[in-house]
Amino acid sequence: YEQEVKADRKREHYGEAAALAAGAFAMYEAHEVKADPEHARTHKIEEEIAGVAALGSGGYALYEHHAVKTTERREDEVEGKKHHHHH
Repeated sequence: YEQEVKADRKREHYGEAAALAAGAFAMYEAHEVKADPEHARTHKIEEEIAGVAALGSGGYALYEHHAVKTTERREDEVEGKKHHHHH
């Protein structure tokens, strides 16, 4: 279980980094729309694509975060620990 948790956490961090990078690129392209009006259409398209990539990467990071929690819960159940759910 420990190796599975480590792998999930690593993938979660990769997803977070990808979301951050894509978000930063989307912001750069949004700036370029104003700074380079001659090519505004191209920059707008690239901004939207980067925004979708950031959203997808963030979703992947969230998925991996839940995978870590699920694996930890399974490990606790095997070890006989009780899990309290807080809502």
